[in-house]
Amino acid sequence: MLELKGDERLDYLLAEDLRIIQSPSVFSFSLDAVLLSKFAYLPIQKGNILDLCTGNGVIPLLLSTRTKGHITGVEIQDRLYDMAERSIAYNGLSERIKMIHGDIKDMPKQLGYGKYDVVTCNPPYFKTPGQEEINKNEHYAIARHEIYCTLEDVIRVSGRLVRPGGKVALVHRPGRFLEIVELMRKYKIEPKRIRFVYPKLGKEANTLLIEGTKDGKPDLKILPPLIVYRDNNEYTEEVHEILYGKE
Repeated sequence: MLELKGDERLDYLLAEDLRIIQSPSVFSFSLDAVLLSKFAYLPIQKGNILDLCTGNGVIPLLLSTRTKGHITGVEIQDRLYDMAERSIAYNGLSERIKMIHGDIKDMPKQLGYGKYDVVTCNPPYFKTPGQEEINKNEHYAIARHEIYCTLEDVIRVSGRLVRPGGKVALVHRPGRFLEIVELMRKYKIEPKRIRFVYPKLGKEANTLLIEGTKDGKPDLKILPPLIVYRDNNEYTEEVHEILYGKE
């Protein structure tokens, strides 16, 4: 029997036969997390996959539909960790998805160096906010801003946890594209695939999907652009299929 706490609700992950616990008072998952879960390379049959800054566990849940490998999520916020644990149990995935309540910066020592085939992360996008912004809603501030981990922390930790030849995939903002590339190369993750996401045709990109290979050789592919909305504000065919599956 699933126990929902306070203002929590049980939502569908639309294209998948899965449910997830969400709450309006903590940061809910966005399209970015769904896009990352579809973009990242995954071994189909087996492998060790790690999702950092996992929030309520949406990316591990979505990844579980694409691989039979073992997935681990790491989340620092108590409430989101608890929501993820209950969602995983509700979907009958506790054997395949493990949650860790902790700081990503401690994970190389805790989990071991070079142990993962794939590391994914939808990290906080913005520099540390002022105290007033944190006080308004701590859960939102931590999810959006670099309070507990910086972009460099995310990439350094990913580089230590992934095996040589393994993949690291991130979703972020295009404004930090060059910083991401510089940091990936600093920690021996060679950028291999990049895809820019645009809200509409003719608009500036507002999301970046990037994947690199640990100790890889330079060979960068810029993938076709992903457009989210048509002019009539309906999802494009590709995004509709990502969210709702093939009709």
